[in-house]
Amino acid sequence: MTLETRLTEIVRADAGLMHVLTVMRDLNLPDWRLFSGAVYQAVWNVQTGRPIGYGIKDYDIGYFDADTSWDAEDVVIKRVAAAFAPPVRDQVEVRNQARVHLWFEGKFGEPYTPLTCTDDAPARFVAPAFAVGVRLEADDAISVIAPFGLEDVFDMVIRPNPTRGLARGWERVIANARGRWPEITVVEPQAMA
Repeated sequence: MTLETRLTEIVRADAGLMHVLTVMRDLNLPDWRLFSGAVYQAVWNVQTGRPIGYGIKDYDIGYFDADTSWDAEDVVIKRVAAAFAPPVRDQVEVRNQARVHLWFEGKFGEPYTPLTCTDDAPARFVAPAFAVGVRLEADDAISVIAPFGLEDVFDMVIRPNPTRGLARGWERVIANARGRWPEITVVEPQAMA
């Protein structure tokens, strides 16, 4: 069985993930995808025998719309929020990936060149293990994007993204992950040389 097949089985077995994916599919945002934490953390919960949903704080949704105005994104944010009942409503965070370059440096202190589509975004995430996204397609298939592969996700390894500089806040990210999944292995930046 491939890692992608295992990932899709894990996603399908998680009622919370499937609820988010089903609602998002019905909303039919352009070029949307569920990213990062809710996806790789679902795998980590299976790998460590933790309950479904353990440690998942939010559901990060990216979509891509050429209208990069804040007003257009705000309309989508409100539309998505209205589609979910609490507490999920407060956990879903949706962002237009076409706008990220407009605010990223101000928020994170790092430059960010414009993306051309939603699936470009994971390649810029802090770590390869975080660089994963899924989408529930019209035919009920689950498509997966993982530009660095899924090995780090299933091996519970966090290493810096090799295609960008070390993310600011790296130590905070690691401490947060270790606090919930102490089984992770961290490849520190100096060990990568």
